[in-house]
Amino acid sequence: MKGQLKGNQEIVISYLHKKYKNAKKETLSGINLVIPKGQFIGLLGPNGAGKTTLINCLTGVTSQTSGTVSIFGKDTVKEYREARSLVGVSPQEFNIDIFDNVDSILDYQAGYFGIVGKEMKKRREELISQFELGEHREKRFQFLSGGLKRRVVLAKALMHDPEVLILDEPTAGVDVETRQTLWTYLQELHKKGKTIILTSHYLEEVQMLCNRVAMIKEGKIVLDGDMKEITKNKTLEAIYLEKVDKHTI
Repeated sequence: MKGQLKGNQEIVISYLHKKYKNAKKETLSGINLVIPKGQFIGLLGPNGAGKTTLINCLTGVTSQTSGTVSIFGKDTVKEYREARSLVGVSPQEFNIDIFDNVDSILDYQAGYFGIVGKEMKKRREELISQFELGEHREKRFQFLSGGLKRRVVLAKALMHDPEVLILDEPTAGVDVETRQTLWTYLQELHKKGKTIILTSHYLEEVQMLCNRVAMIKEGKIVLDGDMKEITKNKTLEAIYLEKVDKHTI
């Protein structure tokens, strides 16, 4: 996958509009974002603000009404396969066959991206070790704890070693100890150069992990900037309430 990276090493979202059929108004209204390689950006907004639609446009699940999205020079519509291979997604809702064990889940994901044989086994073992899943590898997904399920979903997203990792509420429903463990994993990934896009309702999580934050309200970017600069005099929560309006949460 690394060999596909040539030239442009940014995610570029330009004048992105999305209006669903029969909807009264646009879900996305002219989104512009440039995310350099290696950045850890928090994407915040209330339910219905357009975060999921934006992620779906990034991954090619949803096609935009107008505008363009490119991932490291690969257009998500015209070059769907190439663009999609650069992205790993850890969704909030588990999209996994609950009857599969951990090894099978990772092997299937590898096969989806054309990784087979020794390369597949090597990558699987790396992730099993990294996420401390060795003693759980033969367990069915349905019998894992909430924290272990989150680890498996994250490992699955990383199986093809993507350049970009999209995390949708990665610590939802887990205990404090598990959340801290997942934070450590994400910080390590960031240090290794992964570009990470994080959506979360845990604002302290976003403030601690991300070096940039963008806030969306009613399909528009209402704030975008460096995390340290933005939170120099106020907490992220206070700024969020100001920009997004507390009555929309």
